[in-house]
Amino acid sequence: MPIEIKTESAAPPAPEPRAPKRAAWLGFKERCPHCGEGRLYGKYLKVNAHCPVCNEALDLHRADDAPPYFTITIVAHIVVPALLLVEQTYAPALWIHAALWLPLCLILSLLLLPRIKGALIGVQWAYRMHGFGAEDDEPVPEPKIRTAGL
Repeated sequence: MPIEIKTESAAPPAPEPRAPKRAAWLGFKERCPHCGEGRLYGKYLKVNAHCPVCNEALDLHRADDAPPYFTITIVAHIVVPALLLVEQTYAPALWIHAALWLPLCLILSLLLLPRIKGALIGVQWAYRMHGFGAEDDEPVPEPKIRTAGL
C-alpha cells in the first residue's frame, strides 16, 4: 500500500494584477497610478511620499536617469525633422533658427519631463518594482574584485 504524503504549501496568494497601460497613462497625467485622483507631485519633479487621496506609497520609485533620456530622445525626434524642413524650405538666417528652436526645445523638455517621469513611476508601480510590490527587491550582490597574482 503506497503512502500518501500531503504537503501544504504556505505560498501567499498571487497579488491582484495591475494594468501597466492604465498606470502609465495616469502617471503621464501626473496622477496616482493606484486611484487616479491624487496628485503624483508635490512640486515640479518632487514625488509625494503618499497619495493624498488613497495613501498609496509613491516615493519608492527609481526613475533615475530614464526620464531625461526619454525626454531628450522625444524632443530631438520632434525638433530635428522640423528644423530640417524649415531649413530646406525657407533657409532662414541662423539667428532665426536660434530664436525658434532653442525656446521650443526648452518648452518641450520642461513640459514632457514630469509627464515621462510620471509614466515611468506608473509602470514601476504596475509591475510591482522597487518596493511597490509585496516583497522587497533582492539586494544587488557586491562585485567581485580580481587581484592580479594573489
